[in-house]
Amino acid sequence: MENSYGSSRKSKDVSLQELRDRLAEFAEVRGWDQYHSPRNLLLALVGEVGELSEIFQWKGEVARGLPNWSSDDKEHLEEELSDVLLYLVRLADVCGLDLGQAALTKIVKNARKYPILNQTQTSTFN
Repeated sequence: MENSYGSSRKSKDVSLQELRDRLAEFAEVRGWDQYHSPRNLLLALVGEVGELSEIFQWKGEVARGLPNWSSDDKEHLEEELSDVLLYLVRLADVCGLDLGQAALTKIVKNARKYPILNQTQTSTFN
């Protein structure tokens, strides 16, 4: 399936850099930069997270891979997840932050904070 930018729906991995650049261009050509303050982008992001939450609100636990979901429900989820990601990437860009590097740094910090448990410790959780 082709979108309006000529890329297929199921294609290569997309980098955060590519998303950032495409979003910046998208906003610039539409004159939206004036509205894309960190505060406004954060509020829009929160709104999108709310829309994402609504999808799961009354479903209870959902199995990995969403085996019981219709293709329309999965497409709706993809759209809302994309909205969240796009606002997050745009917010990081407007704030002058390298989101990819920040995420990698956070993983390292989390690894120190939450070390791997040995087998004896993990068996108590099973």
